Amino acid sequence: MIAIIPVAGAGTNLRPHTYTQPKSLIPVAGKPILGYIIEQLLENGIKDFVFVIGYLGEKIKEYVESSYPSIQKKYVVQEVREGLGHAIWLTKNAIPKKSEVMIVLGDTIIDVDWKKFMALSGTALAVKKVTDPRKFGVVEFDNLGNIIKVVEKPNIPKSNMALVGLYKIKEFDILIKSLDHNIKNDIRSSNNEFYLTDGLQEMILRGVKMEGFKVDNWYDCGQKEVLLRTNTLLLNKRKKIASYKKNLQNCIVIEPIHIGKNSFIKNSIIGPNVTIGDNATLHDSIIRDSIIGSYTKLNDVVLFNSLIGSDSFIWGSSQSLNIGDNTELDLR
Repeated sequence: MIAIIPVAGAGTNLRPHTYTQPKSLIPVAGKPILGYIIEQLLENGIKDFVFVIGYLGEKIKEYVESSYPSIQKKYVVQEVREGLGHAIWLTKNAIPKKSEVMIVLGDTIIDVDWKKFMALSGTALAVKKVTDPRKFGVVEFDNLGNIIKVVEKPNIPKSNMALVGLYKIKEFDILIKSLDHNIKNDIRSSNNEFYLTDGLQEMILRGVKMEGFKVDNWYDCGQKEVLLRTNTLLLNKRKKIASYKKNLQNCIVIEPIHIGKNSFIKNSIIGPNVTIGDNATLHDSIIRDSIIGSYTKLNDVVLFNSLIGSDSFIWGSSQSLNIGDNTELDLR
């Protein structure tokens, strides 16, 4: 089994943060999103990885090489972003023939019974019921529970079961042929991209059987609000909280929190649901439900529901902020 992780997107919904780093490297609960994905796959026996990189791709490579030097890995560059289907199609020369693959979107953390999902014998698509299926790729089933159709963002959905960004593909060769068919015939979506959903539908038309597998939850970390909610959920799920007493002086801590290496906090109230990166400095501040980047300095601020990038400086205010890297604010 080989894992394909597409991380070529620009992450426009998370700007200004994604001007300086890929969205898959934004930290939640003390670890980049991509780190959670890689470790989930490693824990379930997958050792070979193909990363589809593009926008800020060198930062992806730098993170993977430094954090996971022992895994087997290849990088495929998507120079022009033409959709997820196009990204997967580009991996055709990086994946040996007759391989089974696991496709996991690089900005999505999925709560799933991995052992059961991995044990499925055929192609399977992870799904979850949603309230507004028009925003998602949607799976349609027959009366016996077999997948008969997948369609991207339907105007009139016939199902409320959405694709969540996890795909176990047994017939990868057929997926590549299906995507190749769509690309050669210029079968694009309304936003001029080649959808993976259309490739899966072409597989169905070619006779490939697929089953749906319901997940407990999934966190599509492409928006600030979802990212902060995911940070809260993952902090609460951690079994062991790292020791951070040496980082604190005259502070009140409300768990759960994560404080990075070499950070220092003085005369402050931190928590709940706060992640603070490495080498950050906070004085005389109150922070809750927020993610604070590395090397950031906060002085005399009250922050809530905030996402603050790395190397930022903020003085004096009570706000909900969404601040990218290398920013300086004086709100006194």
